[in-house]
Amino acid sequence: MAAARLVDELAKTALGRYAIAVIGEEPRLAYNRVLLSSVLAGETGSHEIELRPADWWRNRGVTVRYGYRVTEIDTGRRELKIAGEESMEYSKLVLATGSTPLRLNVPGADLAGVHTFRDSRDVDLLLTLAAARKRVVVIGGGLLGLEAAYGLAKAGAPVTLLHLMDRLMERQLDLPAADLLKTLVERKGVRVMLNASTARIHGEGHVEAVELADGSRIEADAVIFAAGIRPNIALAKEADIAVNRGIVVNDVMQTASPDIFALGECAEHRGVCYGLVEPAYEQARVLARHLAGRPAAYQGSVVSTNLKVSGVSVFSAGDFIGGEGSESLVLSDVKRGTYKKLVIADGRLTGAVLIGDTVDALWYLELIRTREKITAIRTDMMFGRALARPSKAA
Repeated sequence: MAAARLVDELAKTALGRYAIAVIGEEPRLAYNRVLLSSVLAGETGSHEIELRPADWWRNRGVTVRYGYRVTEIDTGRRELKIAGEESMEYSKLVLATGSTPLRLNVPGADLAGVHTFRDSRDVDLLLTLAAARKRVVVIGGGLLGLEAAYGLAKAGAPVTLLHLMDRLMERQLDLPAADLLKTLVERKGVRVMLNASTARIHGEGHVEAVELADGSRIEADAVIFAAGIRPNIALAKEADIAVNRGIVVNDVMQTASPDIFALGECAEHRGVCYGLVEPAYEQARVLARHLAGRPAAYQGSVVSTNLKVSGVSVFSAGDFIGGEGSESLVLSDVKRGTYKKLVIADGRLTGAVLIGDTVDALWYLELIRTREKITAIRTDMMFGRALARPSKAA
């Protein structure tokens, strides 16, 4: 997704300046990963999540090599080694290698029937499980885990979701919002177990059950690890390009090797790796401007989540917990499946959490990003932009 956006931005700012080649290991054109759960749930066709058709790339003079794996970067010769192919030269190189899914280091993790949920190939495999009505345990109650569990349940599989923490999506939601999300997810047929630490996976050659640290046992035919991601930095590290958790970049997304750049989930900017789409898109805009010879600088992103999680609209942005000196406005209607929390500090909106009703999410995000004073609209802003900012005609 990051690479596709970069090419789009380059086509707008520097069309014809570079001969562009995009090399990707997955055997298909770039697609929207956010919609993989919709494909799994049968709500969207696999072909519908493709970001751009083949002729879009062709019309912009881009060479696309998908189903090819880059095995080595030779920074001295400015060459890429490609598995089963000859090398390819470059003058500028952009690493948009994304992330790899984490696998828990527990006994039985290498059994047949243990899978991850990360790309379109994983979806095809999970659809096979659902069609056979296999009992599935999903490990991880973050965004990926919830999406996998919802998609599998909707496709017909009995699903149990295990999460180590005391609430779902703890990085994006406060406790009341997470409690409501749990209730709504369970209404959709997913069994949710919190404070659930996986001790081992049982089976003779194939998954049979999952054992928790408290000794309880959950029968299962398959296990899906969705407990987080790790920036894919192997290529950069082997080429002696500076890495920490991610590939270290400066404010123009440049690595320690001057002609090599990185963006998206694999990049680490000012000590932060963003595992979300919007920061990758913001980075792509900055890098495209830089490569076009225009002034640009990435200052970091206000982290926000604005998605349909397990069929439930969820939005989170900024400091949604609220620190010392802040105050919170809360509206909760569990029966209708709605929760809103706005955090205010120094007369400005600094954070927000919305469950169910996310119509005004982008407006709240704009207020957080611009740090606009909200004194005049404070009384009505909980009820949305239309009431807080009535038209002049009204």
